[in-house]
Amino acid sequence: AHVDAGKTTLSEQLLVHSGKIRAAGSVDKGTAHTDDLPVERRRGISVKAASVELVWKDTLISLIDTPGHTDFSAEIEKSMWAIDAAVIVVDAVKGIQPQTETLFNAAKKQKLPCLFFLNKTDRPEADPDKVILQIRDNLTDAVCPLWDEDKMTDFVCNTSDELLEKYLEEGGISKDELNEQIIVLTHECRAYPALFGSALQDKGIEAFLDALITYLPAPDKKEEELAAVAFAVTNDRVMGRGLWVRMYGGKLENRMPVDIKKDFSSDEKNLTEQRKITQIRGADGEDKGVLGPGDVGVVYGLGNIEVGHIFGNPEKIPRIVKPGSLRSPLIMVKAVPEKPEDLNKLREILMEMSLEDPLLNARYIKATGELLLQIMGMVQIEILQEILQTRYEMKASFEDPAVIYKETIRKKAKGFVAYTMPKPCWAILDFEIEPAPRGSGITFKSVVGADDIMPRYQHQVEQALPKALSQGRLGWEVVDLNITLVGGEHHLEHTHPLDFIVATPMAIQDGLVKGESVLLEPMLDMRFVVPTTLAGRIMSDVQLMRGELGEVESKEEISTISAIVPVATSIDYPTNFAAITGGKGSISTALHGYRECSLEEGKTAPRRGVDPLDTSKYILAARNALGVEIF
Repeated sequence: AHVDAGKTTLSEQLLVHSGKIRAAGSVDKGTAHTDDLPVERRRGISVKAASVELVWKDTLISLIDTPGHTDFSAEIEKSMWAIDAAVIVVDAVKGIQPQTETLFNAAKKQKLPCLFFLNKTDRPEADPDKVILQIRDNLTDAVCPLWDEDKMTDFVCNTSDELLEKYLEEGGISKDELNEQIIVLTHECRAYPALFGSALQDKGIEAFLDALITYLPAPDKKEEELAAVAFAVTNDRVMGRGLWVRMYGGKLENRMPVDIKKDFSSDEKNLTEQRKITQIRGADGEDKGVLGPGDVGVVYGLGNIEVGHIFGNPEKIPRIVKPGSLRSPLIMVKAVPEKPEDLNKLREILMEMSLEDPLLNARYIKATGELLLQIMGMVQIEILQEILQTRYEMKASFEDPAVIYKETIRKKAKGFVAYTMPKPCWAILDFEIEPAPRGSGITFKSVVGADDIMPRYQHQVEQALPKALSQGRLGWEVVDLNITLVGGEHHLEHTHPLDFIVATPMAIQDGLVKGESVLLEPMLDMRFVVPTTLAGRIMSDVQLMRGELGEVESKEEISTISAIVPVATSIDYPTNFAAITGGKGSISTALHGYRECSLEEGKTAPRRGVDPLDTSKYILAARNALGVEIF
């Protein structure tokens, strides 16, 4: 849920009521059991997902407490690999926030059953019924408030002709029948039960626990074939690097050998090495020895495996959550070690951290000697500095924050290359490239027959597209295109196994030139809650930031202002906002999407590596004849 909705406080109460802990910790006092990083305790916010286990009425519940701040969306995204269902915590005073919409839509897309908990209802201004209306207007009309049996009956009758007929004939439906129908609908993501309470005041907690084990689905414990996913990383001073693993089938045991694929970009089947599990711990940190279907635990001894690695049969994993599917980084920064001689060490550390969070995308630009990485927002910088210092004893600064733009093309175009010189080589490609709706991503298809280009070469073309599109003519990642391979040719004698991988970027870049590149800037949905006396000032600031004003709602002495604002003009605004409001206002953000902007309003990026349209130099680089980066 959104930041400050009370997720961690709710987690503390769940642990108390289940008997896991004696007394609830406090977020404000830095004593919450699921906030164990020093920066979490100091700032009173969660920045890492934390997994705990509790038992309620003989049912084991594995709980993952995730951050609410948008800067740490990657933690929520990684957790979605591991869960069977989600709880959306909503502040019953502030109501639905932009981040609430983002998270619910992501859960819905992944077909995750959800349960709403409307928190902070102890406050006099809380209005659960109003929040239910907001959920219906902004998220889903399938929300079902469990505190009102009449509304539960109305909801169920609208979903079942049989129960509607029984209601009309008998004048009512039993509570058991209502629950049975809501359980079925919840598992099918056709109903979203809602409860309310106050985590801080310990109100409604046991009813919430009952709802968890009643309405949300239990994991399948019968699957015997190994299927598991690494969804997070932890570091232990004694054991070293550990992987948080969710089991969907089979088992992992201490000292069990595991086959690890060495080259994840290769389509070869035998590039694996065997590593041995040294220890397995449960969510409570105790030595567990074995993990079975439905379990969550930490596995040590498998080295630098990337988050998202799948053990066993990937077809048994219920969902694939690609990095950036929830939110992509919006800002690029330069990492600078306090001591210049530590640059290579810092580079190795950030590469390791990128395995934990692939969205950091740390990379070293050889031509400029710069170490760059991508972040969600400015709060994340403090967290990265803390991790570097406490885990690695490395002091570093992050400088020159710059917005990450994207690009696409303005019109339909052809991209062509005939890579036939210098011999030996032969790869001819003809693409048709056209703009796609904003936010639709990249689609690829081929209408070329196997006689013209062998299927394995066509597969290489598809494999090469992400790299080919990583930099367009304006220097940014290229998005929102429909790409069709309409022609081409291989040669039985002259085609080298990697020729089509080399040729693809040349043809794509040719098409981007002809299609006329367009710069896209990231836009934020922003919501301001301020004293009404300051509403005019905030609306004026939105216009100065090239923003678009949305709804403005005033109630008593408080105004809520919605707007869409460019990241580039609002990157430092939270600091200004705090000064303007004197701490008496709040601001929440979520990514709205990308919009076209002029080159004067935005910014191009210098090309990294060799331009594929600098044909001679690029081909030499691609053939490893030059010690420079290709992309």
